[in-house]
Amino acid sequence: MSSPTTPGTPRKFGGTPTQIRNALAFYKVLSYATGVMLLLLVAEMVLKYFWGLELFAGGTHLDGTANILGLFNRAEIAGGVNISLLILIVHGWMYVVYLFSDFRLWSMMRWPFMRFITIALGGVVPFLSFFVEHKVHREVEAELAAFPKAAKRY
Repeated sequence: MSSPTTPGTPRKFGGTPTQIRNALAFYKVLSYATGVMLLLLVAEMVLKYFWGLELFAGGTHLDGTANILGLFNRAEIAGGVNISLLILIVHGWMYVVYLFSDFRLWSMMRWPFMRFITIALGGVVPFLSFFVEHKVHREVEAELAAFPKAAKRY
C-alpha cells in the first residue's frame, strides 16, 4: 500500500520507530494467537453443528463412569468443563485485544480507515490473519526504512 501522503509532503508517523516496532510486535503475537484460536473455533463449530459433539474435560457419563477428556453430546455427560465453550470465549476476548493491537498500529502508521477494516477482518476469516500479518509486517518495515527521518505526528 502506498503512503497516505502526497508526493511533496513529508511522511509523518503517530509514534517513534521504536514505538511502531513495539506495536508491530504486539500485533504480530495477537495475530498468530487469534488465528490459531479461530482455527480451533472453526473445528469446534464443525464438530458441534455437524455431529453434535463438544469437548468436555471431567464430569461423568450417564452410566456413571468418570470422564477425563472426550467428545460427547451435551446430553450424554453431567458436569465437567465444556472446553468447546472455553474456546469460543477465549477467541472472542482475544479478538477484542487483536482489534486493539490493530487500532494501535493503524493509528501510529496513520493509514486510511479502510486499512484498519481489512486488518480487522484477519481475525474473523480463517487463515487470513497469518497472511495479513505477513503483509502488514513487510509494509511497516518498508515504510519505516523509506522514511527514516519521518516526524512524529504530535
